[in-house]
Amino acid sequence: QVQLVESGGGLVQPGGSLRLSCAASGDIVSINGMGWFRQVPGQQRELVARITSGGSTNYADSVKGRFTIARTSTKNTVYLQMNSLKPEDTSVYYCHTDRWGVDYWGKGTLVTVSS
Repeated sequence: QVQLVESGGGLVQPGGSLRLSCAASGDIVSINGMGWFRQVPGQQRELVARITSGGSTNYADSVKGRFTIARTSTKNTVYLQMNSLKPEDTSVYYCHTDRWGVDYWGKGTLVTVSS
């Protein structure tokens, strides 16, 4: 089993920054990449950013140039640095990983961008 715990969400004004963290624990030796998804009620969960075990990254077009995903060398913590936040970034952000074909999700952290 793998456990994921997110932190760092909150209320921020447009143009501001937040950094989300996700700590992985449990049987993390064989986990693959880690990523961040977000979901607004009534909409599908969407990929925000992902980093592979080899360090390659990919981002949703809507966040390119504003968000940066990074991972510790021990690969048990992943961060999402979010800059130039917009009201449309308001969402619940979920950490994700997978291991042997099984998906693991955190409980989510709420990010609200509002003046």
